[in-house]
Amino acid sequence: MIEKNIEFIKKTIEEKIPIHKFLGLELLVLEKGFVKVSVPFRDEVVGDIRRNRWHGGIIATIMDSVGGIAGGTHFTSLKDKLATIDLRIDYLKGAEALPIIVEGKIVRLGNRILVTKMKAFQKNELIAEGKGVYNFIRIDNSDK
Repeated sequence: MIEKNIEFIKKTIEEKIPIHKFLGLELLVLEKGFVKVSVPFRDEVVGDIRRNRWHGGIIATIMDSVGGIAGGTHFTSLKDKLATIDLRIDYLKGAEALPIIVEGKIVRLGNRILVTKMKAFQKNELIAEGKGVYNFIRIDNSDK
């Protein structure tokens, strides 16, 4: 499904989801169970004005989105649903005034629970890693 609809999925992720559009999120890689995005630095993402560093909450938001996008690669319908249950982020290094790259990978997909691992990088250096747990609901339309 991904290969056939990559342009539609890319446009939806980058342009139709308001927070992604606001942040300038760019989809770099999309595979079944894996996603990689780039997000440019801009003044609106600053959390530490003294050192001009990214706000940790913005990084967490991007990581949450990336975990959700990875889960979305298993959707079988546009009616399928995904909602964050829990999100844990470990910040390993302050994020400088540079773009960040965030990867997300599914580590478990059950009947209703999805678990992902996410990593954020700058200059090929790990700056944050996290785990997302999501409620994953497939809407079965086969008998309608």
